[in-house]
Amino acid sequence: MIEINGLSKSFGKVEALKDLTLTIPSGQVYGLIGPNGAGKTTAMSILATLQTAGGGSAMVNGLNVITEPAKVRRMIGYMPDFFGVYDGLTAQEYLSFFASAYHIPENKHHQLVNDLLELVNLQEKHDSYVDNLSRGMKQRLALARCLVHDPQVLILDEPASGLDPRARAEVKEIVRQLKNMGKTVLISSHILPELSEICDQVGILKNGSLVASGPVSEITNGGQNARVISIEVENGLPEMIEHINGYPGVIKVNQTNTGARLIFKGEQKAQGALLKELVQEGYPVLQFAVQSGSLEDAFMAVTGEGKSND
Repeated sequence: MIEINGLSKSFGKVEALKDLTLTIPSGQVYGLIGPNGAGKTTAMSILATLQTAGGGSAMVNGLNVITEPAKVRRMIGYMPDFFGVYDGLTAQEYLSFFASAYHIPENKHHQLVNDLLELVNLQEKHDSYVDNLSRGMKQRLALARCLVHDPQVLILDEPASGLDPRARAEVKEIVRQLKNMGKTVLISSHILPELSEICDQVGILKNGSLVASGPVSEITNGGQNARVISIEVENGLPEMIEHINGYPGVIKVNQTNTGARLIFKGEQKAQGALLKELVQEGYPVLQFAVQSGSLEDAFMAVTGEGKSND
C-alpha cells in the first residue's frame, strides 16, 4: 500500500507538488497522469527516496520514505523515465550484477535471472549485449532489473516512453502479470488509452495538485462532471463548431465525418441549455447525444488542456 498525505515540494519559487494526498491499496495498479511539469516525476522520486519532501508524509507498506529510506528501498522497484544500462554486459550479466547488489546468494542467480528474462520475454537474448538490444528490449530489461529483489511495490515512470505499438503492448502485458502476482504498481504514462486498460484507478495531476482521482470507470463516465456529446447538423457544421468552441463548459471540440464531438463539463440542465442555444441560433440539429467518454476525454475536461477543433 502507498499512502501519501499532504506531500509538497518546491524548487525555488516553483511548487512542484501542492498538498498531494493519495492512497493506493495493495495489489492495485494506479495510473498517474498529467501535463508535462504537473509533478508526476517529482512525486515518484520522493516515493523512491531519491528526493526529500518539503512537507507532508509518504508511506510504503507502513514504512516512512523520509525517515526509513533504506528499508523502503528494499520494498520497492523503481524504474525512472530515463534509465542507464551497462552496455558492456550481457542481459544475463546485467541482472546478475543487480542480484549481487541486493545480496542475493550467487547460487540463486541463475534461476532468478532465467525467471526474470522469461517474465519479460527476453529468454532468447540472455547472451546478447545490452547495447545490441532494441529500445523496447532495453525497457523490458530495465523492468526486470526492478524485480530482482522481488519488491512488493513498483514505481514505473513512463515505462512505455518512446516505444512502438508492439513494444508498448509487451510492457502492458508485463504490468498485467505483475498485478496478477499481487504487486502494487504506480505507473505514469502519456499513452492514456493503454493506461485505462491496465489501471484499477487513475489520478490526474495539474500544477502539482491532484485534481481528480478514482476508478477508471468513474473518471471516464462523467465522474468528474464531464460528458462527451455527439452533435450532427444538416448544414453549417464549420460555423457551428466555431460558435460552440467558446461556449461555457465546452472543453474541446473535434469535427467528425458526420458532425462534431465535444467534451462538455456540465450536467443535464447545462446540456439542455447548449442544445437550446444551437436551435435558437438556427443550426438544424439532427442529433444531440451524450456518449461514453475515454480517459483522454476526462483528462482534457479536468485539466482544461487542448481546446481545439482539429
